[in-house]
Amino acid sequence: MPERFKGKVAIVTGGGAGIGRASATAFAREGAKVVIADMDEKAGTRTAQEISGAGGKVIFARCDISRKADVEAMIARAATEFGGIDVLHNNAGVVRYGTVVEMSEEDWDFILNINLRGSFLTCKYAIPHMIKRGGGSIVNTASVQAFASQRTVAAYSASKGAIVSFTKTVALDHAPDNIRCNCIAPGSVHTPMLEWAANLFGKENPQQAIIDWGKLHPLGRVARPEEVAALVLFLASDDSSFCTGSCYTVDGGLLAALM
Repeated sequence: MPERFKGKVAIVTGGGAGIGRASATAFAREGAKVVIADMDEKAGTRTAQEISGAGGKVIFARCDISRKADVEAMIARAATEFGGIDVLHNNAGVVRYGTVVEMSEEDWDFILNINLRGSFLTCKYAIPHMIKRGGGSIVNTASVQAFASQRTVAAYSASKGAIVSFTKTVALDHAPDNIRCNCIAPGSVHTPMLEWAANLFGKENPQQAIIDWGKLHPLGRVARPEEVAALVLFLASDDSSFCTGSCYTVDGGLLAALM
């Protein structure tokens, strides 16, 4: 494997499972010291143990990214134990379903706090450490639902649309600091979140629901987390050194068919 991230420190939020897990393990395989930030202690610890068992250097930090104190502590630990921060993959995200009439204020705030406020807080406290290192790369996880929505996901789609705009502004603000900021827009990806949705909406046959959702994509299937992680690593690496302020789809052609 190439070692594009040898000597680099990468933080992955939501790194315990799904896209985050695939991203964290891929960074480690390519030489990065990895910080997994996740609320799910069991999943985060398991992923960290897998990385460590394969010879990688990793820290697991239990972190609610919507809480300033948690984020400050996680960032400080990364900088102290690994010497700095070079890469930030803002991947943690949640979804709840319901129309704006049905959705509680608590659920609305929960989604926006994790999906949007969390990215603000991690950038706020990680960027000064990137500046000390002479630059860095931020990759935010948005969604195709930032561009083409569906029913009952007003809060989720709003948060992901905001991530696209947030990414552009962070990129402009910190280009002079040699910090690049991009985001990705995945389609359906076979993650625990997708399985949760399949159990919710396809109770009689959840696996068939995932197959049916995959057929909406021109490539005929949902993505594997590792396919999304490959794009994350490209955007985080020097291979994309002239890319900043943009959103890149990894959606099996879904938006091409819809828009």
